[in-house]
Amino acid sequence: MSRQPPPPGANAHTVAARLRVTTGELVRAARTTDALPPTRAAVLDLLDRRGPMTTADLAAARQVRHQTMATTVKELVSAGHVTAVPDAHDGRKKVLHLTSAGQDALDHDRENRVGRLGEALARALGPGELQDLADALTLIDRVTAAMSVHAETPGAPDRGPVTGGC
Repeated sequence: MSRQPPPPGANAHTVAARLRVTTGELVRAARTTDALPPTRAAVLDLLDRRGPMTTADLAAARQVRHQTMATTVKELVSAGHVTAVPDAHDGRKKVLHLTSAGQDALDHDRENRVGRLGEALARALGPGELQDLADALTLIDRVTAAMSVHAETPGAPDRGPVTGGC
């Protein structure tokens, strides 16, 4: 997809709109060979990044209904990607843990995405352009940090990283 660069002196809104579309397309293109469905991958990613959680915790983090998350959790348990153990403090609750099979599935998809992206970068960019992109990542990290400061409000959803951890 070849788009025109924003005009010189483009405002923050114009750049933000283009960045949103471009990153969305990049993420979708990188995930075309994923073995895990996106919802399951997002739950596994949360368990990988945050550690064990209850179904209610996962539902709140993803901002979905408990029943919806319970269905996803059941699928992950059936696949052997997650295990549920009684909560040490409240036996009525089950704490969900990422299994080694779940970690392997998540790592496999991440590695495939990074590999596909690396191949595309090598095909599409010259050495100077690759360095320009590497330099731009520092700016994107700063923007992400600035957004994270404002998103740290109680009840804010955690949709997971745009990249799914890569």
